[in-house]
Parts: sequence; structure tokens; C-alpha cells
Amino acid sequence: MSTRFMTSAEIREAFLRYFESQGHTRVASSSLVPANDPTLLFTNAGMNQFKDCFLGAEKRDYVRAVSSQKCVRAGGKHNDLDNVGYTARHHTFFEMLGNFSFGDYFKRDAIKFAWEFLTSEQWLALPKDRLYATVYHTDDEAFDIWNKEIGLDAERIIRIGDNKGEKYASDNFWAMGDTGPCGPCSEIFYDHGDHIWGGLPGTPEEDGDRFIEIWNNVFMQFNRTADGVLHALPAPSVDTGMGLERISAVLQHVNSNYEIDLFQHLLKAAAEIIGVDTASLEAEAKEKNTPVHYPASLKVVADHARSCCFLIADGVNPSNEGRGYVLRRIIRRAVRHGNKLGATGTFFYKMLQPLIEVMGTAYPELEANKARIEAALIKEEEQFAKTLEQGLKLLEGELTQLKGSIIPGEIVFKLYDTYGFPVDLTADIARERDLSIDEAGFEKEMAAQRQRAREAGKFAVDYNSIVKVEDETEFSGYDAIEGQGQIIAIYKDGTLVDEVTEGDEALIVLNQTPFYAESGGQIGDTGIFKNETGIFEVQDTKKSGNAFVHQGIVTMGNLKVTQNVEATVKAELRAATARNHSATHLLHAALRQILGSHVQQKGSLVASDILRFDFANDQPVTFEQLQQIERLVNAEVIANTAVTTELLDIETAKTKGAMMLFGEKYGSEVRVLSMGSIIEEKNFSVELCGGIHVKRTGDIGLFKITSESGVAAGIRRIEAVTGTKALELVQKADSDINQINSLLKAQKDQTVERVQTAVENVSALQKQIEQLNQKLANFQAAELLSQVQTVAGRSTLITTVQGMDAKSLRNLHDSTKSKLDHAVIVLAGVDGDKVSLIASVAKDFTSSIKAGDIIKHLATELGGKGGGKPDLAQGGAPLNEKFEQVMADLTAWLEAK
Repeated sequence: MSTRFMTSAEIREAFLRYFESQGHTRVASSSLVPANDPTLLFTNAGMNQFKDCFLGAEKRDYVRAVSSQKCVRAGGKHNDLDNVGYTARHHTFFEMLGNFSFGDYFKRDAIKFAWEFLTSEQWLALPKDRLYATVYHTDDEAFDIWNKEIGLDAERIIRIGDNKGEKYASDNFWAMGDTGPCGPCSEIFYDHGDHIWGGLPGTPEEDGDRFIEIWNNVFMQFNRTADGVLHALPAPSVDTGMGLERISAVLQHVNSNYEIDLFQHLLKAAAEIIGVDTASLEAEAKEKNTPVHYPASLKVVADHARSCCFLIADGVNPSNEGRGYVLRRIIRRAVRHGNKLGATGTFFYKMLQPLIEVMGTAYPELEANKARIEAALIKEEEQFAKTLEQGLKLLEGELTQLKGSIIPGEIVFKLYDTYGFPVDLTADIARERDLSIDEAGFEKEMAAQRQRAREAGKFAVDYNSIVKVEDETEFSGYDAIEGQGQIIAIYKDGTLVDEVTEGDEALIVLNQTPFYAESGGQIGDTGIFKNETGIFEVQDTKKSGNAFVHQGIVTMGNLKVTQNVEATVKAELRAATARNHSATHLLHAALRQILGSHVQQKGSLVASDILRFDFANDQPVTFEQLQQIERLVNAEVIANTAVTTELLDIETAKTKGAMMLFGEKYGSEVRVLSMGSIIEEKNFSVELCGGIHVKRTGDIGLFKITSESGVAAGIRRIEAVTGTKALELVQKADSDINQINSLLKAQKDQTVERVQTAVENVSALQKQIEQLNQKLANFQAAELLSQVQTVAGRSTLITTVQGMDAKSLRNLHDSTKSKLDHAVIVLAGVDGDKVSLIASVAKDFTSSIKAGDIIKHLATELGGKGGGKPDLAQGGAPLNEKFEQVMADLTAWLEAK
């Protein structure tokens, strides 16, 4: 057993320092929300932010990298949620330590680096006799490196074959997807000792806790095409990962991740916050000189606090879809477990402070977003309390209609999935009523949901369909909209060609171009390439690595590789786009000034005709605030200050106060854009941006907001226009007001007064109509009494009324019921091509016939929808040829009940 003890923070820093000493660049953890990657729900591995580097679509200033990446696995393909709290190593949030090589070193160095860091006295000093390695069964190269160069005995190197049902489907063969980069991997296992049950990898006991994987070296050496063939990559790469929590357990001489220092601090805090008496547990741990063994529900609270706080810090908010839905589930699961332990009121938000105490130094975004994280957690916990109340009401309604003693699995699942209603709570309520739940049916529904989640989480991208361009393009468009460029590559149908002719759709790469490639929310430029042999209409421009790819069609003649072309951007569209892009920056700064510094950009679109800006804000922006924002932005436009750009190193840019834009990737040197008046020695707006902008703020002309809306929980969207588009909008508003004044015969300054008077008149007339309808309903109700008949011993009224909508039908029903209380009433109102339905049943009769069943029967027969309570229900359906017969048959249907 290793005698060295290291804290989690010390291990994290040691890993980063070791690989820095081996020529790796330390790269900060990326956001838990993957940038521009629709295939991932959350960042779940250290390699996610480097995926384009491995694919060859991006080149960075370094070929070796090291990082400590925050990860979440709680939804989609990678979902450990249900196991958290009940196993030693499952988490929703974890840290992945990783080192990466992009075509630089390969198997030999990767294995040597791992072994040296783990075993050398200078670093972790793990005992070598407790370490094992696995390799893919045909990877003799990796086997020989372990055996002949590292010196690991052959019996401690385990070959793992295709153990997942098909070729290359193995624990020791990694793939990015069904196609694309892939290759064998070599894992390192640590032996916790024979006092713990479990066997070596590849044995029947491999799922035990004795031999634990602590490191995985992935060797990306092949490209798999759609036909399943492996092709050797020209520049093999390395992707490794080591879970910080697992290696901390090893270095701290414990077997469970929940016994490491980081979790012990969180667990102790959770117990104090909830009010759990852990004195006996602590006394037992002290006596045995072991970490405190906290109950499973406390582990859930501690684990979930990490994922929830980090997700909110990275801009995710609880909602009913996507990432927000997963966050909501995690919060509610934590709150439920806290409630099981006796927590009352809101408590979960209090876990943020102890989390900051153990992880705030490595991840300062926790402290920076403290107020926002706590507010989001409090709001969600309060909402969950209301949801529980709603779920109880729904369950009560279902129980009143229950036939038999078993609550169907689909009802249990609906309560769980739609309302977040815990299954064990449903089971508790069932037991109190001498009922049980259909567990098998519930599990069937859950299995279907998991399958949907797995399918949604799969990579659906054929990585070989992506055009990978090795060339580089020099961008000359900051100061020009036209220039000469040489064609260095042409792609047709994804394949390199030497020539394209009239009518061909193609992708063309130039050595230099004035065309801006889509980036940072700004759309790509359009325009024309032209030379003596042909014309190419550029319809879009995008990036591939360091190349600008011009997408379009040959409209005349032909174009060939090595030819020079005159490249001309559409000037009017470029100028309009620049106005909108610069206005977006001013809008961002104005939002932060009016609403607060919590405003964070969550996406943008900058086109020639519109700008769209998504940002984090819990509340809708009021009309008054929107007017303030417009005034603030237009004041900067009128000031007509110069827009300046500087090329700075990233740290200097941060010191200058520049904000980084959502989804943008930055190298060591960045472009800092400053605009607007000087406030407290800083420009109104300072951001990192590589986009196209105006020369002076006055070039924007006019800024006008067109809409403000919500796009997700905690995310708002503002759309706006500038320049002539803004002028057109103002003129359209003027035209509309003139038309309104003409209709109302009002002067311009009387518009609001006259509209208000008209609205009041309409409201008064509507009240008169409702009063007349009520009198009519009373009159009709008296007439309907003559149609009452006895059906199955019950006074029953079944009738159809023409020209009556749902609201009028309800009035008629209420008037009829006041005169015929002890009866079954079924009314159908026909209004155009629609049928409204309403039924009521006297409470004495609901044991044998229910209003909800009557409406469900009619709606089903007529192809509509409906339902309700045993004594009152409503529905609707389209009017069709079956209507008269269905209504005529209702008497016989009621006789049978």
C-alpha cells in the first residue's frame, strides 16, 4: 500500500504540472455545455473540446495538451443518475484528468508518461505491484511496450478481445462514432487488495470493487469508413483520461469515492444543513480510524450539488426539455432524498457554499455566479413543492377511477416523468389505501424512455462526410471587400477535383480571400469569383480548420485549381451585416448595464437583415427596460465614436476586461474590439471578436428592437434591426397609426384615447351579449326539461343544440342542472364543423356511471378528445357523418352501465 497521502486538489495540480513539464500546454476546462456540438447533451469527457483537432478540422498553437475537465453524465447515452448514491464510484459530476497528443507522440510516450506519473517517487509513488494493464487483444505493440520497455510482467498485462458482440466492439477498442477516428486503448487498473471482492478485467468477477480502472490511454490510429474498413491515420493521436475521484480514493487509502476528502466535506455539510444526526457514525469512524460512512441519501445530495451548481454556473437553467430537463431531474432527486432524511423548507441551495470551499479555487465560476446559482436552486425547489402538491391531486383523481387494487404502470410513470413524482412516494400512498403499484409496467415505460434517451444521445454524424481541408486561407476582408486569390482546392460532392464547369455545385478554397467565414454568430459572406474562364456565385462561406471554404455554383464557364480569381463580396449585404454585428455588441453592453452583470450571452445570429441575441435572464425584459436599452444603444450610435481593434495575447485581453463570446474558440492571440464612449476608463463595449464591424458607431444609423421573448427557462431573446431596416420599421409603425386614426376619425394625438374608448365599448357590448345568452340559456333549459327520460333507473337528458359553442353550451348546462339536479345530463353543441360536449352525473349515480367515461366514449367514437371528473366532464370533436348515430346510440350505451 502506498504510504503517500494527497488531497484531491494536490492530485489535480500535480497532474497538470507533470504534463506541463513534459511539454504539454495547460488548457482550461471547457463548459459543461458543449460549444457547437449537437451530438452531445453535456461535456462528458476531456477530449470533447479537442474533437475538431482529432478530426483534423482545427489546428491549434500546440500539439500537446493537458486539462482537468469537469464532466456530467446524467442524460442521453451516458447516464449514471439512477446508480448515484448506491455504488462506490457512480457520479453525475466528475473531473477527468487528461493528456492529449494531436499527431505528435503516440503509444510509447503515452504509456511511459502514465507509468512515470503514477509510480515515480517524485509524483504519485503508487506501488508497481498493485498495477495491471489491459490492451486490445491484437495490439502487440502496446503489449511489448508494457512488457519489454516498462517492465510489467506478462501475467499483469491482460488482452481483451471483442467482448461486446461484434468486431471491434470491445472494452479496449474506442471509437468516436460508427465512423471516423478509432483505435485500441490500454487501461491501467489498481488492486485495492484481497480483502475486497472482485476479479481482474475479463473474469466473471470483473464488476467487483477490488480491481479498479484508474487510467485509459486511447490510441487513435485508424479511420473507420461506413463499410467497416479501418484505414491507418496519417497522424495518429492520443486521448487519455483518469478520473480525479478514483485516483484520489487510491491516494487517500479508501475504496469508495465518497470517502475522499472532497466528498467527506460535502457529506458532513449536507448532514448539518439537513439536520441529520451523524454522531454515532462519526464515533464509529473515529474508533475504526476510517472515513465516516454516510447514508445513501446524503451521498445523493452531495453528488447532485456538484452537478447542479456547475451546470447552472455554465448557463443551464431548469426547464422541461433538453439540458434543462436533466438539470431539473437532478435537483428534484436531490431534494427528494433530502426530504427523506427530514429536510424541511428550502435547503439544497445551501450546498453551494461548502462546494465553493473545496472546489472554488480550481473553478472560480462557482463564486462568480453564486447569487444566480442560489436563486435558481431556491426557485426550483419551491416549484417542486408545488409540483408534489399537483401530483398528489392527480393521483387522487386517478385513484377515484381505479378499477381493482393495482395502480397501472403508465400512471406511475406519468406521475414520475411529467410531475417528478417519486415512485416510492406513489408506492407509500398506495400502501396506505391497501393498493399496490404495477412495478413491471412502470419498468416497461422506464425502459422505453431509456431507449429513447440512448437513441437521442448517439452520434449521428458520418465523420468521413466532413470536408477536411489541410490548407490555410489568409483573410483580407477586414479592410476590403474585393481582392485577388488563387484557387488551391476544389471539392465536388465531397471529393477533391481539378476543375468544375457551368452548373456544378462546389466548394472552393482560396489562398487568400476577402470573404468572411461564418463564425461567432455572424453569417458567411456571399458574392462572386470571376476570371477569364468562368464565374462562380458564392452562396455561403464557412471554415474548415484554418481554411475558408466558399460554397456555391458555377454560373458561367469553368474554374480550375491554381487559377487566380477576382473575389468580390456583395457590398450592400456586408455593410448591413457589419451594422448589425456592431449593434449586437452595443446591445450586449446595454443589457448588462440595465439588467445587471449576470447577463451572459447564450447565442447570436448576425445577418444582413436582422440581429438576434440570446442571453441569460430569469425574467422577461419589461417594455420600459427595452426602451431604456434602445435609448442607451442609440446614444452610443449618435456619439459616433471610432471602433478600434487590437491584437493582444489572451491574458492581456482578459485584464483589459474583454468579454468572450459564446461558442467562440480563441488562440493565444486574440482580436479585441472596443467601441462606444469611455466609462470609468473603459469603452462602453469591450469584447473578443473576429467579426466584421463598422468603422464608427454612427455608421449603424439607427437601432430598433423588434421583439423580446423567452426561448427556454432562464433564456431570453431580443431581435432588432439597424440602418434602413430600422427606418422601415419606424415608418411602418407611423403608417399603421395613420390607418387607425383614419378608422377612428381621430387626430394623431388622440389615438390612444380613441382606442381606449373603443375597447371599453366593445367590453360593454360583450357583457350585454353574455347577459342575453344567459337569459336565452334559461329559456332553453326550461324547454329541455320535456326531453328528460328514464334510462337504467336514472333521470337522463340527452340532446343536441345547434349553433352553440363550448362556452354557451356550458351556460346552458348550468341552467339546466339548476332545474334538474338529480340526473344524468349529456349535451352536444354543434357550431359550424365543431362539436362541443358536456356531461354531468349526480353524485348518487357516480358509483355506476361517470361523466368522464361518457365524454371519453363520445369523443373516442367521434374522433375527438375529452374527459374530466366523475360528476362533470367536457370534450370536443369534429362534426362528421357518425355524429347523429353516435348520439342516438348513447341511450343504449347508458342502459348497459
